Amino acid sequence: MQRKINFDRDGLTLVGSLFTPDDLDENGHYPAVIVQGSFTSVKEQMAGTYAEKFAGQGFVALSFDYAHYGESEGRPRQYESPAEKLSDLRAAVTYLTHLPYVEAVGMVGVCTSASNGVYLAARDPRIKGLTTIAGFLTDEDVFVATYGEDGMATRREQATAAKKKYEETGEATTITVYSETDKDAANYAPVQGAYDYYTNESRGNVPQYKNELDVSSWTNWLAFDALSQASPVTTPTIVVHSDQSALPENAKRLYEAVQGEKELVWSDGNHFDYYDSPKQIDNAVANVTRFFHTHLTEGQPT
Repeated sequence: MQRKINFDRDGLTLVGSLFTPDDLDENGHYPAVIVQGSFTSVKEQMAGTYAEKFAGQGFVALSFDYAHYGESEGRPRQYESPAEKLSDLRAAVTYLTHLPYVEAVGMVGVCTSASNGVYLAARDPRIKGLTTIAGFLTDEDVFVATYGEDGMATRREQATAAKKKYEETGEATTITVYSETDKDAANYAPVQGAYDYYTNESRGNVPQYKNELDVSSWTNWLAFDALSQASPVTTPTIVVHSDQSALPENAKRLYEAVQGEKELVWSDGNHFDYYDSPKQIDNAVANVTRFFHTHLTEGQPT
């Protein structure tokens, strides 16, 4: 069962989809999970796909649009702020813990939200379990390898100019996020089909999604270092990854660094298979369900 909900974060209204088991007993007690997706994604993409699957396994599952994206408030639009996303996630935890039938809350981060989830687990003791699925796990080396030192400096200059323009005129500066043809895109890969998930209407190119990034985001994005936050994490953690998913060595580094109960599930498939391929999704959900029923709630919901 799915219904639209909203909750407040520092005066902004965030909009989400709450998935619950079909036989939900509001007098019962259920584990809950926050499920969030990739860079600039919206709840109708991979986050919603996973949330619905987890509801089928007995969880209360929340996917929502981060501030500045989708149906949630926040200006400028398409603005990437890891600090704000952390605040969004903490507000989501508060929303779930206030539901009378929720007994514990875990975090499931797919792709970039795996990094956001590490920040959350390091800072919010209310999170009782952490999952990363095909995690894009950031550190400084990732950005240096992607853009080079000069490229990073250029992007920071562009961010400063875009911020000034917005403050003075109210006009945002945006670029394409994923492209196989636009060299100025935030993520450019000149390979046919490289970003099919985001361009194919039968996959992730849903009406609610905008393939745009506010240029002033670069300052925040290039300072996003999830691996630096791993060692304080004592939350039970399961890392689901594969050799063909993004940054496999960083997934292993995260697993080694976290301090709580932990499990590494190494599977097959490429990175985008973990967005919409039934084989990879079902395997991930099965392993996370098993792990969370052991470590998140120590038993099935009653």
